[in-house]
Amino acid sequence: MAVTFEAPGPGRWELDRSHFPGGTTRIAQWLMCESMGPGIARVMEEQGVPAKTIASRFVNGYHYTRLVPLIGGDKPPKRLPPKFVLRLAARAHPAFRARTRTARKTFEDRPWNDVAADWHREMQPRLVARNAALQSQQPAVLGDAALATLVSELLDHLRETTELHFWLHGHDLGPIARYLYACTQWGLEPTEALDALVGASPSTSRPLEQLAALRAEVESRDIDVTSLTSFDEVRAVSPAAAAMLDEYLAERGNMLVTGYDITSLTLYEVPGVVLAALRSAVKPVATDYATLAERLRSRVPVAEQGRFDMLLSDARGVMDMRDDNGPLTYELPAGLLRRALLEVGRRLAASGRLEDPEHALDLHQDEARDPFGPGLPSLAEMARRAEQRQALEQLTPPQALGPVEPAPPIDVLPDVLAEMVSSIETALTHLAMTEGGGAGPHADPLTGVGIGAAPHTGTARTAASADEAIDKLEPGDVLVVRATSPAFNAVLAVAGAVVTTHGGALSHAAVLARELGIPAVVGAAGALRIPDGSTVTVDPVLGKVTVIETQRSAAADV
Repeated sequence: MAVTFEAPGPGRWELDRSHFPGGTTRIAQWLMCESMGPGIARVMEEQGVPAKTIASRFVNGYHYTRLVPLIGGDKPPKRLPPKFVLRLAARAHPAFRARTRTARKTFEDRPWNDVAADWHREMQPRLVARNAALQSQQPAVLGDAALATLVSELLDHLRETTELHFWLHGHDLGPIARYLYACTQWGLEPTEALDALVGASPSTSRPLEQLAALRAEVESRDIDVTSLTSFDEVRAVSPAAAAMLDEYLAERGNMLVTGYDITSLTLYEVPGVVLAALRSAVKPVATDYATLAERLRSRVPVAEQGRFDMLLSDARGVMDMRDDNGPLTYELPAGLLRRALLEVGRRLAASGRLEDPEHALDLHQDEARDPFGPGLPSLAEMARRAEQRQALEQLTPPQALGPVEPAPPIDVLPDVLAEMVSSIETALTHLAMTEGGGAGPHADPLTGVGIGAAPHTGTARTAASADEAIDKLEPGDVLVVRATSPAFNAVLAVAGAVVTTHGGALSHAAVLARELGIPAVVGAAGALRIPDGSTVTVDPVLGKVTVIETQRSAAADV
């Protein structure tokens, strides 16, 4: 397929495949481009970050982002002025002076604590109620006009909540970044510093706890949980079992579980994953984070131990909001939009206006608001869009587009801005959205950041997309994917270990692995080259994945 990749604007644009690996739908592109920049711009201004925003654009279906400078973002310089000029500008320019004042106030007031409190008190309950109201509208029983209205409501809801998603992440990344940066300054390893955050996110462990309670109910009735092959069989175990399963599915059944685009599958669409997770569900072992924290604290200079306590408390205080954010602001409402659009597609296919119901997922957001009207693209055009999107998925996009933008040295900034930028850079390093980014340079493509204390050996389920692996994942298997999302907590309950090509010690995969007690190696750039079906050992202590036996060699020995 002949396409060209050109920078979508001035400056340097970096490829980000952690959320949208390629071949992205028009609706998902619209949501990201309209929501990410404004959400991040708002929180950067509120906290005094010396940058405008992180801009989001798609090129041939691939996601590229750019950190937009506070001044001169539309005409980035080819080279920087002398340091004394930069130092003067960072103190004299009105925009920098305003950010310096705001940043100082941010560090004094720590507004993320108020945001986290407001999340639990008002925002989270409001989102739960709104999502539940939208979920209660069953697309299959709605008339065409009501179905079109539901699609419009979901698009509007998602536009609002996706911007909220990025704004909230500024308030959870801030305190975690400050804590992580301070720990590195004290000589503490990032992975052990982050271990002290385990247990601060009940929303992450809740799905596994629900399934563990359901398994206990099944086994209390002297029923072999492995004999259950459908949701109806689980419900027939007892009224309590039925209630537990229905509560679990009501919370996450319509949630996207294999990715972020609306082409991803929801948990309802992969019931085998739920049943497999049920068969292996064990309540997570409680972590004595206080002992871990005290061990770290003892290695901090005495004069700084009070600051350590404050930073750790702030970081733990936002962890649950961080992990609950994605499912409520994006993955569930996006799953509901998928459900509604597939019903639109079924009706259009039945009337001969689409070749395939799934082609409705390639509608433009404006077309989706009136899908039964005269403005619907032709059957051939919708088929072409779907074919083109799938073809774009196979491309190898450039890692960056546009000329390099020289970054000013941090030491030209006022102290408070320098600390803020250093903290953010530390956090972004350990989020590591690029392949192998979180592990540093490694000659071994199967080496990355290890999470956990004990190795695990199992069958690798390798896939370029998560839905490929999930369909065949069995308890104890090693899930090998590009990256995970918060929606993966149900899937990781099945896995014995997880390996990703993207991510660092602060990535979703790392956080989920810590909370669920699953060994992981993240940021192993060559992981997707592990043969599917191979026997592998995931050693989190060494941060290494070892292929013990390939599927072909195993068959040859039989």
